[in-house]
Amino acid sequence: MAYVRWTFFIVFWGLVASIFHYTLPQHDIARITETEVRRIDPGDNRWFWASADVGSDGTFPNRDVFFISTVLENGQVMVYRNEDTGWGWPPYFKFNSANLDAEAGDLRSTADDPQWVVITHYGWRAEVLTIFPNAISIRAVESPDVQIIPWVSIVILVLCGLLFWAIWVRWRRFRQRRIDPVLDDIGDGFADASDAVGERTGALRRWFSRSR
Repeated sequence: MAYVRWTFFIVFWGLVASIFHYTLPQHDIARITETEVRRIDPGDNRWFWASADVGSDGTFPNRDVFFISTVLENGQVMVYRNEDTGWGWPPYFKFNSANLDAEAGDLRSTADDPQWVVITHYGWRAEVLTIFPNAISIRAVESPDVQIIPWVSIVILVLCGLLFWAIWVRWRRFRQRRIDPVLDDIGDGFADASDAVGERTGALRRWFSRSR
C-alpha cells in the first residue's frame, strides 16, 4: 500500500507541476529576426494549439497562424506562435495576435544592430512534436542584461500553495473526525470476530481431543 500511495503522490504532483510549468507566464530575452504567417494543419499535437481567433470561422481544421522567429541572448534559435487564447484556457484573454504581429515586425533587428526584447509567453518548444510556445506580449529593452522578476508566477504559486495547504488541513481534520473512527470500529469488529473464531476453533479442538 505504501508503494501505491507514493506512486500516486509522485504522478499527481508531477502532473500538477507540468500543468503549472506549461501554463504560467515565462520570459525570454531575444532578438526578433522574422515574422511570418503559416497555414497549420494540427494533427496529433492539436492539444498544444490554441483555438481559432475569436470572431473567425473555426469549423475548418487548418488555419493561418502568426509566427515570430528569434535568436535568444545565448545564441539559440527560438520560434514562437502568436495565437489568440480568447476566453479559453489558459486564461490570458489574448485577442490581439494581429497587433502583436505588427509590434514584432516593427522590432526586428540584425546581429550587427540588435534590438533586444522581452517576450512573455507560455507553453513549450518541442521539435519532435512540432509544438511552439505562444507569445503573449513583447516589449523592447535596452540590453539583454535586464533583470526580470516573475511576479505573476510568484503570486499564483503562493496562492495555489495556500489553497492546497487549506484543503489538506481540512481533509486531515475530516479524516480524523469522521473516517479514522469508522476504520477503528471496523478494525475492532474484525479483531472481535477473529477472537470469537479462535475461541470456537479451540473449543472444537478440545472436543475432538476428548473424543479420541
